[in-house]
Amino acid sequence: MRTFVSMQQPVDIADVLRRYWGYSEFRSVQERIIRAVLDGRDTLALMPTGGGKSLTYQVPTMAREGLCIVVTPLIALMKDQVDRLRSLRIPAVAIHSGLSPRQLDIALDNCVYGDVKFLYVAPERLASEAFRLRVVRMNVSLIAVDEAHCISQWGYDFRPSYLRIAELREKLPGVPVLALTASATERVAEDIQFHLKFAEQHVVRGDFRRPNLSYSVRHTDDKNEQLMRLLQHVAGSGIVYMRTREGTEQLAATLFDAGISAAAYHGGLGHAERAARQEDWLRGKVRVMVATNAFGMGVDKSDVRFVVHYSMCDSLESYYQEAGRAGRDGLRAYALLLVASDDADRITRRFRQEFPPLEQVKEIYERVCSYMQIGIGDGAGASMLFNIYDFCAREHLYAGTVQSALKLLEQNGYLTLTDVRDNPARVMFCVSRDDLYKLRVRRDDLDHFIRTLLRLYNGVFTDFRPIDEHELATWSGYTVERVKELLKRLWELRVIRYVPSNRSPMLYFDEERLPRADLYIAPETYARRLELTRERFEHMLAYASDDARCRSVVLDEYFGGRDAEPCGICDVCLARRREEKRRVATNGTRAADGAPDDGAGRVTDASLRTELLRRAEAGAADPRTLCAGLPCPPERSAALLRDLIDAGLLAMQSDGTVKKMGDRPDRAE
Repeated sequence: MRTFVSMQQPVDIADVLRRYWGYSEFRSVQERIIRAVLDGRDTLALMPTGGGKSLTYQVPTMAREGLCIVVTPLIALMKDQVDRLRSLRIPAVAIHSGLSPRQLDIALDNCVYGDVKFLYVAPERLASEAFRLRVVRMNVSLIAVDEAHCISQWGYDFRPSYLRIAELREKLPGVPVLALTASATERVAEDIQFHLKFAEQHVVRGDFRRPNLSYSVRHTDDKNEQLMRLLQHVAGSGIVYMRTREGTEQLAATLFDAGISAAAYHGGLGHAERAARQEDWLRGKVRVMVATNAFGMGVDKSDVRFVVHYSMCDSLESYYQEAGRAGRDGLRAYALLLVASDDADRITRRFRQEFPPLEQVKEIYERVCSYMQIGIGDGAGASMLFNIYDFCAREHLYAGTVQSALKLLEQNGYLTLTDVRDNPARVMFCVSRDDLYKLRVRRDDLDHFIRTLLRLYNGVFTDFRPIDEHELATWSGYTVERVKELLKRLWELRVIRYVPSNRSPMLYFDEERLPRADLYIAPETYARRLELTRERFEHMLAYASDDARCRSVVLDEYFGGRDAEPCGICDVCLARRREEKRRVATNGTRAADGAPDDGAGRVTDASLRTELLRRAEAGAADPRTLCAGLPCPPERSAALLRDLIDAGLLAMQSDGTVKKMGDRPDRAE
């Protein structure tokens, strides 16, 4: 049986790491972040995708008494993390909308009275009465905020529900907070610290450079041809991102017809189908996953060799996160962005569609309320399933326009639209208690089931309540199929209103429906979101059109990096290298003998690679001979040599010598 380390004992975080996770050492800035947390400092950790964020709050929590509250918007990630921790015999629970009231009470009571070490909670649940009453009785040692950019109004994915974390801090004075994100500009970082009420500004920034990830942009009107070339030259599995559900299905079919194992993944698929396709991809049965941006969050596959963006992202933040799912094992991987000649115009049109005028926002509000059958003065506190695609089809509206309008309404406190998620079944009795009693007397076949339903769930006479069909089956002694049949029968008898479990967004009305004239949307809020979105579009377009600056340098600087060196492996760096080779061949000149440098006296990886290629022009040579005399440690020169071999610029012969290869830009890039 594992034992937890008391906070009074000296903390050996390396021992905790080995004992629970089996690792011998920390990665990059993990140890700095953990030390700051153990010192009780509020900390904002900026770490790249795949940088091991979870260990920065898991290790300090296991090194002392108390539990850690982890706020995250991703239910799939919650479940994955809880399963992993439990597999290590670390008690963990998750609280989200998929739980029944009874399951919620049990989970929270375990956090108060049990030995739970990690409580994962969706930001929307922070405001619930059950959570607020229990949290003050918990022995909380740390608050961890994942996807912390969501709390910033300058962030690309601002969510008002995240602002409730500040209220949580007030209930838990003295408890430090660790905010985590993989995509925050300097302005966003400052805003995060302000809204989370940091005692003092404290940012720990990891290295956003991915030395093994080769970024490339291809300008082409035949994206399929470029994709096929990549698949021919790069082995292993990968992800292709597209914007539309229909596009993923069509491209997956095209790849399959070409003899490439591929599957489509999007929010329109059922839970079982999505899970099956994801599992096939994880196990290597499917090579290419063609997906919308719904895929990848919380998916742990380290050997992804390529990520292709068939459609351009809305921001560099989302592009960096998605591209960063390639090469987490540290080996060479490729991130390819395909850009057609009309993509810029298409993005501009989409931008205009997704920012409707304020009068149109009010009109969409009215139409949504009518669609949900909510009258003026009604709806406060109501929560209902909302099929946005059905709504758009009926109202002949563009989905992006509707989503933007709902986002603006959310930011102004009128309603909240959740992400697509697995929703539990819900019931509400629509007869009086007296009429229900008469039915039970008349129908012996329903009496036992009705009594079980009433015993397990409170408040079913006043509002829709989430239920768990499996829980009902356990307590009633029926099968799950029988439970569903009985629920449908009660619905047909008009005893209950029954909404089966489904996968759909939920629409919460924070206020009663207002007349159109009383609906107020702050013009400054609208203007700020408009300007932020325009800026992000422009940064994305600039990245795609820039063929002069190293891709890694551009991304690193966007996230606040300084003095980043060219990566030497992106399409821009490789093109520069080929141009230098052509210049040398044409002019018959090269740099003077001595230490290779970048022209400013600095010995860089790029200049060392250039020197290695120059030496290899003399013919096949032993690797030690090629690297002899380079002004760098042997380990560095050996790593650079392997990079050049991986890129196809050098080749290892059967006799162990290395020789120069001809230009093969498709493979290298």
